[in-house]
Amino acid sequence: MARGRADGKPRKRLVATVLVLVIVGALFYLNSRESGSSSIEHGSKSLQFGDESAIPKTIPVCDDRHSELIPCLDRNFIYQTRLKLDLTLMEHYERHCPMPERRYNCLIPPPPGYKIPIKWPKSRDQVWRANIPHTHLATEKSDQRWMVVKGEKIVFPGGGTHFHYGADKYIASVANMLNFPDNNINNGGRLRNVFDVGCGVASFGGYLLSSNVIAMSLAPNDVHENQIQFALERGIPAYLGVLGTLRLPYPSRSFELAHCSRCRIDWLQRDGILLLELDRILRPGGYFAYSSPEAYAQDEEDRRIWREMNALVERMCWKIAAKKNQTVIWVKPLTNDCYLKREPDTQPPLCSPDDDPDAVWKVKMQACITRYSDQMHRIKGSGLAPWPARLTTPPPRLADFNYSTAMFETDMEYWQKEVANYWNMLGNKIKPDTIRNVMDMKANLGSFAAALKDKDVWVMNVVPENGPNTLKIIYDRGLLGTVHNWCEAFSTYPRTYDLLHAWTIFSDIIERECSPEDLLIEMDRILRPKGFIIVHDKRSVVLSIKKFLPALHWVQVAISNVDQDSDRGNDDDNTVLIIQKKIWLTSESIRVSE
Repeated sequence: MARGRADGKPRKRLVATVLVLVIVGALFYLNSRESGSSSIEHGSKSLQFGDESAIPKTIPVCDDRHSELIPCLDRNFIYQTRLKLDLTLMEHYERHCPMPERRYNCLIPPPPGYKIPIKWPKSRDQVWRANIPHTHLATEKSDQRWMVVKGEKIVFPGGGTHFHYGADKYIASVANMLNFPDNNINNGGRLRNVFDVGCGVASFGGYLLSSNVIAMSLAPNDVHENQIQFALERGIPAYLGVLGTLRLPYPSRSFELAHCSRCRIDWLQRDGILLLELDRILRPGGYFAYSSPEAYAQDEEDRRIWREMNALVERMCWKIAAKKNQTVIWVKPLTNDCYLKREPDTQPPLCSPDDDPDAVWKVKMQACITRYSDQMHRIKGSGLAPWPARLTTPPPRLADFNYSTAMFETDMEYWQKEVANYWNMLGNKIKPDTIRNVMDMKANLGSFAAALKDKDVWVMNVVPENGPNTLKIIYDRGLLGTVHNWCEAFSTYPRTYDLLHAWTIFSDIIERECSPEDLLIEMDRILRPKGFIIVHDKRSVVLSIKKFLPALHWVQVAISNVDQDSDRGNDDDNTVLIIQKKIWLTSESIRVSE
């Protein structure tokens, strides 16, 4: 009997141990499923750039659930790491990038049934449903005609919360309110850059393009999480961002018009800090068009908000330019005169003279008014030429960098020749409608984008945060862009750009001791299948990138200034490598459309 009891204890312990191991294993499996991670996907060893023996033959493909992954705007990452964020200030919609050990070292797959996007300009009005398989906005906003599902396509009728009769008619009504000639919003070329906050699916920005007006459409990755994805799929300039605690990634005095149509932003919070951020990015004499219930005050709460908001903008020296139906348009002063005449201790205060209004990368917003420079105050405005002359006219802020007119013109000539060379190298691979969304990863003065003026494209001009802050020159030329650190992932959905221009960006990354391999994977993430990459860099850098092409499912289209059969040559030689991304299969088939 004693021996029997003794023999039973080990068995019970064994059974208990097995049960514990099963439970722990199940929990580990469930946790890995919830987090969407695996040892293949992230936390693995970084690739070794320049180490011949470490170059992979293949790079793993991420789980299909990551087909829309945005690494620095990943809510799963926020939940898993329990970041302490203030939800009332929208901090959870701001950038929070994973540390190196949590980065995904895998290729983002397209969704099942993915098709080559519809070409511009047809794409403004329709996209393939399979490419963005989310139709909740079609149901939720059905009365506002944001989008309609029709068979294999999603169609965009041009509707919006405050423009039920279409964005084109709404835009004409805004121009009419401002007495612009012929009800044309471009006002004879004097209005070119627009900022559309809370843009929805960016129909407002899409319809502005026909008037030679270009908008930076901004929305967060919130409950309507695919708004910006739809915008970029349509070929409309857009960026994922939020008015939260950090400055918007645009320099001061960048836009002639800011627009908010029922954007559901509390403009009175924190002493009006969000309105003051709009004030920072508006040019002298710039407008803020606001379409919202508060503008026509239907109940006591609306009237209270209207009174407080009107009082705030009056202290900011804004004046009502027009008010009609559901829309009010305020206008900023042209000079500092009003600011200097305010009573002492008037709130909001003027910003400190030490504040740099163009510093934006991870800089906190400030509840203060940025006065104009002496030069802007003296000329009573920004001094910019009308569009399209603005694109090639040296802007006044060139002097901030001690750049001469001759330097500006030399830069334009250089990039005109380079772009002509790129297109010659692309040969029959590129047709007039092959590309629409372009990114210049190191834009400098924006002359690469300017050289594309005769092509039906738009360019996201990216200025690295650690270099000269030339983004204000880019905006002064009537172009769009943002500041970014290429040691981190970019704030966009996968598969949103047709062409990436990487001029010396890899040399910069190596010098900063960041991972060029991570950058290659990030470029693959944001590039559309069949899209192109132009690498313009040192010879040794280009040759190293070439070795990664098979693992990334990229193919060489053309290469210049290098002897491909020899390792001899001057490493300082500029070498151009043009790459195309293949359209590759996962577990689901991909259909190639025309």
